[in-house]
Amino acid sequence: MDRLQLVLLPGLLCDETVWQPQIAGLRDTAECRVADYGALDSIRDMAELVLRDAPERFALAGHSMGGRVALEVYRTAPERVSHLALFDTACTPRVPGEEKGRYALLEIARRDGMRAMGMQWLPPMLQPGRMDDAELVETILRMFERKSPAIQEAQITALLNRPDARDVVAGVRCPALLLTGEQDGWSPPAVHRAMSEAIPGSTLAVIPECGHMATMERPEAVTAAMRAWLMSKS
Repeated sequence: MDRLQLVLLPGLLCDETVWQPQIAGLRDTAECRVADYGALDSIRDMAELVLRDAPERFALAGHSMGGRVALEVYRTAPERVSHLALFDTACTPRVPGEEKGRYALLEIARRDGMRAMGMQWLPPMLQPGRMDDAELVETILRMFERKSPAIQEAQITALLNRPDARDVVAGVRCPALLLTGEQDGWSPPAVHRAMSEAIPGSTLAVIPECGHMATMERPEAVTAAMRAWLMSKS
């Protein structure tokens, strides 16, 4: 049986590392490719890049900022997306005061480096207690260190100017998976429940004992949910 084409979209300052457990766990089902946004500073430009590099028809999964890019891809070319998965994300535009926290982290990155920034940013993203998981924390910090303050600034600009995608969510008509960690304080279960309720026939998965970095924190549960989603008929 031919494998499905699956395009994976990482979030802010993330790369293919975020998706490695799923790439390995789904290799019998899906041929995966992971987007690299380079120094782009627009969600729309990121979506255009994804569409240029993607197969003619493909399944699409986005984590965090990648979920917002995925929605823009669907807005632009819904006929090309066979399945859509949105993880630890949201569809609403910028909220008042959001820039303050984002630029404070950027200032740490510029002054003290990407690792120092990551040590400030990471604790509230993970399930409480997971900062004691030295291997997980080190893997994430090294991923951040592969980026730069310039890339962080570009991606912050993209997020602060993100389009309102609530209309896109309401128009999704392919097999859809909405997934988040039970302890994700950035993109909580209620946000995903609302998106799931707006998409006919969608699946909501709330992963227990898991924060914002679901694909890495609870990889087996995420991979299992993705396998079931990919088996859904479009």
